[in-house]
Amino acid sequence: MTSRPSTRQRRNPLQILVAFLAALLLPLALTGAALASAHHESHPRTWTVQVGNESHDQAIQGMSFLPANIYINAHDTIRWRANSAEIHTVSFLAKGQTLASTQPFDPTNPAELLKQGGNWYDGKSYYNSGVLTNVSNSGFPAVRSYSLSFAKTGNFTYWCLVHGMAMKGTVHVRAAGTDYPYSQSQYNRASQKQAGKILRDGYHLWHETAEDATNHRVFQGNDDGVAMVMRFIRSTVHVHVGQTVTFKNTGMGAPHTVTFGTEPSNLFPPLGDPTNYSGGQLNSGIQPPGASFAVTFTKAGTYSYICGLHDFMGMVGKVVVSG
Repeated sequence: MTSRPSTRQRRNPLQILVAFLAALLLPLALTGAALASAHHESHPRTWTVQVGNESHDQAIQGMSFLPANIYINAHDTIRWRANSAEIHTVSFLAKGQTLASTQPFDPTNPAELLKQGGNWYDGKSYYNSGVLTNVSNSGFPAVRSYSLSFAKTGNFTYWCLVHGMAMKGTVHVRAAGTDYPYSQSQYNRASQKQAGKILRDGYHLWHETAEDATNHRVFQGNDDGVAMVMRFIRSTVHVHVGQTVTFKNTGMGAPHTVTFGTEPSNLFPPLGDPTNYSGGQLNSGIQPPGASFAVTFTKAGTYSYICGLHDFMGMVGKVVVSG
C-alpha cells in the first residue's frame, strides 16, 4: 500500500537549529534593550521651576516656587525661571546661617542682589541667584533665569530673600538612577493649577481689604503669604486741608514705600515732614509688614504718590485735598 505524502511541510535540521537559537537569544536581546533604556534614563536631566506668578495686569503677584518641592537625581540641574514682575531670589543659606540674618532684603548688599556661588551646589555653602524678574523696568537687573546642578544627595531648602518665611522651596536629591516620581509635564500641570488658586486668593484678599479702606486709611497693598496685591487699596482718596491719611502695610512679606513728588535715588531712608505736607518730596522709607505712614495735608491740591518698589506694576495713587 502506498503511503500518502504529508501536507505538513517538514523543516530540515538547520531550520530547527536556527529557530532554537533565536528563542534562546531573544530574552537576552530584550534584556540588553532594557538595560540600554535604563542607562539612557539615568542621564542627567534639566528641570524647570517657576519663580512666582502674576495676573495679566500684574496687580496680583504670587509668592510661591512652582513646584515648591521637586524630586531630582544627583547630577541633575534645575533651571528657575522668573515668572513675575515682582522680584524674587533663589537662595540656599550657608550651614549655620539663619534666614533672619538676611532680613529685611537689602538690595544694596551685593551678596543678596547678585549671583553668588558656582554652578554646582555643595550642600553647605551660600548660593544665591540674585534678583530674578521677568521685566526690564523694575529698577533691577533683568535676570530671567538661574540654573544650579546638584551632585550631593539630600533635602535642600531654599528661600526668596525678598519675601522671607513666606516663600520657601525644597530640592530633594536622590541617588543617580533612582526612578523619578513625577515628570516635568506633571509638575507643570500641578503648578498651573496652583497658580490659578494663588490668583483667586489674591483677588479675594483685595476685595476683603477694600472693605476696611476709607478716605483716611489706605492700605499699601496686602499679602497673606500666598498672594500679594500690588495696588494701593483705595488708591484715590478725598480729604480736607488739615486732615490726615494713614498708609498701612498689613501684609506678611512684601515691603512698600509711600513716595510723593520726585522719587529719591535711595528709597530706604525717610525724606520730608509727613506732619506738614504741602507738596514736594516726601518718602516714607521702606515700609516692612506692620508699618504705617501718616501724612497730614496742609494745602489744597491733588498729590500723586507711588510705591517706589512697585510703581512699574501700577502701584500708584493720589490724594485730592480740598479747602
